Amino acid sequence: MIPNLRDSQKLSCNYAGRTTRRVQTSSIIALAFIIALAATPTAQAQTFHVLHTFTGGADGAYPSTGLTKGGSGAMYGTSFGGGQKNGTVFSLNGNAGSWVLTTMYSFQGGNDGAGPTGALVVGPDGALYGTTSSGGGGPCVSESGYLGCGTVYALRPPARSPATVIYSWTSTILYRFSQTDGSDPQGQLTFDSAGNIYGATMGGGNAGVGLIYKLARSSGGWTQDILYEAQGNGDGAFPWDGVVLDESGNLYGVFSQNGPDNYGAVYKLSPSGSGWQESTIHSFTFQGNDGSFPQSGLIFDSSGNLFGTTMHDANGGGTVFELERSGGWSYNFAYGLSGGIDLGPYDKLTLDAEGNLYGTTYADGAYGYGSVFKLTHSGSGWTYTTLHNFTGGSDGANPICQLVFDSSGNLFGTTINGGADKKGVVFEITP
Repeated sequence: MIPNLRDSQKLSCNYAGRTTRRVQTSSIIALAFIIALAATPTAQAQTFHVLHTFTGGADGAYPSTGLTKGGSGAMYGTSFGGGQKNGTVFSLNGNAGSWVLTTMYSFQGGNDGAGPTGALVVGPDGALYGTTSSGGGGPCVSESGYLGCGTVYALRPPARSPATVIYSWTSTILYRFSQTDGSDPQGQLTFDSAGNIYGATMGGGNAGVGLIYKLARSSGGWTQDILYEAQGNGDGAFPWDGVVLDESGNLYGVFSQNGPDNYGAVYKLSPSGSGWQESTIHSFTFQGNDGSFPQSGLIFDSSGNLFGTTMHDANGGGTVFELERSGGWSYNFAYGLSGGIDLGPYDKLTLDAEGNLYGTTYADGAYGYGSVFKLTHSGSGWTYTTLHNFTGGSDGANPICQLVFDSSGNLFGTTINGGADKKGVVFEITP
């Protein structure tokens, strides 16, 4: 089993230099009791299918992000390895009940980047946009030996459609990072109404603990504007999984470490004059139901409330939380996941039309290889249901992806390990 990319980066992070500076904390309101995963109900009406098993060849290996829904029912995704050994972008198309995976691009590991880690997003122009964690040239050297601090790229189809040749899509590099302006970009990119791109890097910047940036079109190319550089001195460190944008132009995201209470924070960036003002809207304390080390990004519901997860808590398995917008921001504990240290959710939640939440855990579950779960809102609490427990066999292992629905209510995701060739799978759960 390949070491999880996110694990290796998380374990290499520096936990030293924590401070005791504090800000006003939000009120914590318990909405549900912590229940051991083994005691939670398992959905009986769900059917699990493996749609593709990665081989490590041209199709890729170790998908470390979820899928993105495109037009005509297609799904798009990335693999961290495989292809030309540096990762791939692929499409998944269903036809008469069967699914075909097609490699659209294979990274060369040079100036075009290596190791895609951010989930793809369909841009205003219909192109696919994403990031690679390394490659692109520059002073950084990855654990795999690739030169470069990462890239932001766009992928466009050939002039004639459909594509019939592997690697027939064209990759354009929008930006190459160079350490001082960020390194190791993580998470899905976000577009504003003007077509500007927002994202985050886990490393780089003047303190070396990451930054939040904006890319704007300029003279036929793209120009970077650093919106905020994390200092790791109580404000936070290592921003993961990108940012989300509200209707007023404010950005929200998570610092996985540091923060006022040393266990991570949720931050807000607000336009202020010619710059941006950073503020902490919740600081994790690792006490009670609070949780610690948020690594997944945030999502909005229809009322403008934020939902997210932490990898860890006092019981080991992490938490699901809500930040309710009510004048200020109020922290609401939704659910605690029992299990081992840092084995909880690694990526964003997914919200359905009824307000139910869906997510994945990296490990634990009935067999120790992770799970897919659903949280159903009921009165003043949430009911946890297991949709699938991964066995580590042909069904896959260790999902670290955000889930996505199709128009029929089927749920899709990936695992970074497991499968017949132990290089991950794409799966579907049907109601």
